[in-house]
Amino acid sequence: MSDKPVGSYGLDAHGNTILEEFRENRPVFAKMLSIVRDTLRKSIQDNHIYINAVEARIKEESSLAGKLDRKGEKYKSLDDITDILGVRVITFYNDEVDKIAALAEQLFEVDWVNSIDKRKMHELHSFGYNSLHYICRLPEKLYKDPECPQLNQFRFELQMRSALQHVWATLDHDTGYKTGVEVPREYLRNLNRLAGMLELVDEQFCQIRTGINNYRRRVQALVHSGNFEEVSLDGDSFSNYLQLRPFDALNKRIASINQAEIHESSLLHYLKVFKALGFESLGDIQKLIRDYGEDAYQLAVSQLGNTDIDIISSTVAPQNLVVVYILKQGGGEIGLKKFFELLYGAQPKNEAHAHRLMQRAKQLPFMQEL
Repeated sequence: MSDKPVGSYGLDAHGNTILEEFRENRPVFAKMLSIVRDTLRKSIQDNHIYINAVEARIKEESSLAGKLDRKGEKYKSLDDITDILGVRVITFYNDEVDKIAALAEQLFEVDWVNSIDKRKMHELHSFGYNSLHYICRLPEKLYKDPECPQLNQFRFELQMRSALQHVWATLDHDTGYKTGVEVPREYLRNLNRLAGMLELVDEQFCQIRTGINNYRRRVQALVHSGNFEEVSLDGDSFSNYLQLRPFDALNKRIASINQAEIHESSLLHYLKVFKALGFESLGDIQKLIRDYGEDAYQLAVSQLGNTDIDIISSTVAPQNLVVVYILKQGGGEIGLKKFFELLYGAQPKNEAHAHRLMQRAKQLPFMQEL
């Protein structure tokens, strides 16, 4: 609370009355701030919307005094001032502003007469101020305190804008207004150009994200339909492909050699292996499983048949498939060593491991056929 006495701002009697009313009700606004901010954060989280920030502030007394000095005649009482409490939600993407607005409409009572969508104004040099502004009240169904009815009486301002709009508004305010000096036309022109560029960037981010999401949905549909030849091999497609558990049948067959338990491990790191082998689509992996599955199983028999190993990793199937593929393509020990380096990094034991595996594989029928 300010130490300044009433009247120290040079206001008229009406302005001082409103300022005193603000001082008396500041604890109410503080409680409103906490309720509104926490309610928004929870609702945004519950709806799985990833945003940049939720900010809230109570107008400084000196700022309110300045407002009353400039246009105090507009306000009959503190009830008429709608921005004592200001809340701002900053989204990463421009198209998410409407999602936040929809949540706000469900949570709060919106004063539509005094709310404004500045995004529709399309004014020159207005990019950073293209926020959606709602004037709201806390409804009693959301929060009610019989001892403090003002909580549902006072209005607050809710601004919703994208991160780029927020950054631009902040920079533009610091550059153009805080100094109190009119910006020369040459600088104003450059500011306008930058505003246009950032607006395009804001739109492009939304379009790119939409395109990526559409691509992911198409990939999911193709993967689950079994049209593997049509699906390029990349991180998204491989992740969706693994959800179909394409190596399970071979893993279970290998586990049956010793009635072993299968320990589940991530297979995502095999993407770089398949890419290094020149595979371009999920169809290439399917062909690997189909054409090399029997030889990969025979390799596993030679590895496990004379052991009592009763736990195997779910990586054994793709590993044996790749080993057989490398050997049948003539890669030899050098190819195996490169494979292990790709998986585990450069280690002295890679060469010894490749040599042992090569010697074992030489005894198998698929190597005899080469």
